[in-house]
This record gives sequence, C-alpha cells and structure tokens, in this order.
Amino acid sequence: MTNIIVAFAKIEDAKSIKNILVKNGFNVTAVCTSGAQALGLADEFHYGVIIAGFRLTDMICAELKNSIPTGFELLVMAPQRVLADISGTGIMGLAMPLKVHELVSTVGMMSQEVLRRKRKQREKPKVRNAEDEAIIKNAKLLLMERNKMTEDEAHRYLLKRSMDNGISLVETAQMLLALN
Repeated sequence: MTNIIVAFAKIEDAKSIKNILVKNGFNVTAVCTSGAQALGLADEFHYGVIIAGFRLTDMICAELKNSIPTGFELLVMAPQRVLADISGTGIMGLAMPLKVHELVSTVGMMSQEVLRRKRKQREKPKVRNAEDEAIIKNAKLLLMERNKMTEDEAHRYLLKRSMDNGISLVETAQMLLALN
C-alpha cells in the first residue's frame, strides 16, 4: 500500500481530494496545508505520493519537489497555464478543474510506480562493510583449514547454514568463529 499525503493551502480542498480518493479505494495517510507538514510526513513514511496544489501556505510546488525524499512522487493540481512550468522526474501535473477519473487513474499509476521502485530497491544486493567481509573471510578460512574445503565449498556451507537457521551470513560466520 502506498502512502498518500494530500497538501493544499485550504484544508477543505485537501479533505475533498481525500474523500474522492478514499471513495475510489485509496488509503490517504495524511492531509495537511503546508509544505513543511507534507515534508515532515514524507520523511516519516519514506515512500509514497504527495498530492498538492500549486501554492501551499508556506511554499510553491517547485520548492516542495526539490525537498521531498527520493521515495516520493509529486502530483501537482493547478490551472493548465500554471502546469506548463511544471516538469521533471517524479513530478506530474493535473489540470483544474478536476476530472475525478483522471485523478484516480493518475494516482493509481503513480502508486504502482512507487511500489515498483520500492520492490526494485529491496531486491538490490546488500553491500557489506569491510568488517563483515573480514568475518566471513575468516570463517571460510577456518572451514578450509579445518575441514579441507575449497573456498567455494566453505562459502556454500556458510550459506546453507545461514538459510537453514534463518539468520544472516555474517551472523552464521560469527557463530562459527565463536565456537572455535
């Protein structure tokens, strides 16, 4: 589920947009009137979509876009003449007056994109620090020396034990070294 933050200068406008989204199956995480509030919520939730008017109580949408975390997309709702100035990655515009089906389909598309990026980020291999690499290397050396294994066999052994016990490779290596 994607976090959706609705930010408009007038709270009534924000609540109207929230109600439209909720009626169409979206879960709106928060409603606010300032860019600072939206940014604070975005920092708290890490990923999602911010739906905002062109002008908030404390900033315009360009300032908001430059400050939001990388896990967020921005949907700006403004008159067509204003939208011409809005461009860039992670930002989309919807012309006012609002067409409900355009809002719903755009938010749906943006939510899918946010979730796709989040999944892709999770699937990236984790980068180990030098200390963790040294622990794994020492455990492999111990297995190679004591059990006459090749480095590949020692690595596979550590991986198997790690998966069997449901713990990380580094934890498995630390336990092996602690036992000796």
